[in-house]
Amino acid sequence: MRWFLRIIAGLVILVVVVVAALYIVGSAKLSRTYSVAEPALAVPNDSASIARGRHLTVALTKCADCHGAGLAGKIFLNAPPFIIVAPNLTRGNGGVGATFSDSDYARAIRDGVAPDGHGLLVMPAADFAYLSDADLADIIAYVKSEPAVDHRLPATVIRPLGRILLGAGLLPMSDAASIDHTMTHSAAMAPADTVGYGHYVARIGGCLGCHGAGLSGGAIPGLPPSFPKAQNITPAGIGKWSDADIVRALRVGKRPDGSTIDTFMPWPDTALMSDTEMSALVKYLRSVPARPSGTR
Repeated sequence: MRWFLRIIAGLVILVVVVVAALYIVGSAKLSRTYSVAEPALAVPNDSASIARGRHLTVALTKCADCHGAGLAGKIFLNAPPFIIVAPNLTRGNGGVGATFSDSDYARAIRDGVAPDGHGLLVMPAADFAYLSDADLADIIAYVKSEPAVDHRLPATVIRPLGRILLGAGLLPMSDAASIDHTMTHSAAMAPADTVGYGHYVARIGGCLGCHGAGLSGGAIPGLPPSFPKAQNITPAGIGKWSDADIVRALRVGKRPDGSTIDTFMPWPDTALMSDTEMSALVKYLRSVPARPSGTR
């Protein structure tokens, strides 16, 4: 019995040491800073550019899904590992718009890096990293045009469990660590009914971020297990769907059998895509290789 107790005590000590080490590693990851210099953008202020920026923000990049109505911010996730707060982006009390420069916005959106150099948490910058300069500038123009909203929010909190999971590599929190911050960006991406533009729409629209680089779906990294899994949208998953079926799913949230798609798949946003964007996206989905479901 004495030897058994010693073994149990040793195992307990080992577990405590491992957990403490993971906590330290996770905390170090959160403390990491990045030095990123975004090229200067010519941010317009004309009504057409702002309208284009609003369309991109609502229908494609879907910023309001996290940052709330009027981009005034909200508590986005409250789970055992963390409380994730999407900040108020306006110039109002508690908003970052009062202090952010155009470069700060560009760095946050396309690099996932805050003005102080820390990586932004649960900010899908790996998708937005592919935004063209022109589209990014229009998005910034729209965000800056939003009326000021006074809305103070608490800070994001990564709880001990979150730090431990982060240290174990089980909770990807900041895209800043995986983005190539030196990549060359397109000056502009003119909307066109082509596979190439459909790929661009899928990238900046978060299709690859949720459904995986291969679009085969599965559990979404970094989200709690209770969240819906992304579906397989390669030909292996939707190969029997017609083009009209795909458009119907993205416009009204209905599958071919008439069942309703959960709004965790943001079809109320994709419903606002232009006909050109929608047709290009369908062409891109038809072009990708079939993959087994859940292989991301």
